[in-house]
Amino acid sequence: QVQLVESGGGSVQAGGSLRLSCTASGIIFSIHTMGWYRQAPGKQRELVAASTSGGSTNYADSVKGRFTISRDYAKNTIYLQMNSLKTEDTAVYFCNAYSPARSITYWGLGTQVTVSS
Repeated sequence: QVQLVESGGGSVQAGGSLRLSCTASGIIFSIHTMGWYRQAPGKQRELVAASTSGGSTNYADSVKGRFTISRDYAKNTIYLQMNSLKTEDTAVYFCNAYSPARSITYWGLGTQVTVSS
């Protein structure tokens, strides 16, 4: 059974930092593209950052220079370090695992991030 368990969300003032974690089980972590998506109220879910099995990363323009995605292969965990948070970063953040070979996507349940001014 595949599980993606997020943690690290919370409330912070603008300009602050948070680090999200997502631990995966039931998948071969090393061959999956791992990513973070977010969904704000009334908006569509959007990609925030992704890390491929080959080590490439990509970011949404809105978070470049502020957010960093990383992965710990020994712990089957990805992280999203979020600095200089803005009120517009407020959303539910979801962990995502994608298998390019099988075209299968898995989702975590999400963790709330609230940034206040």
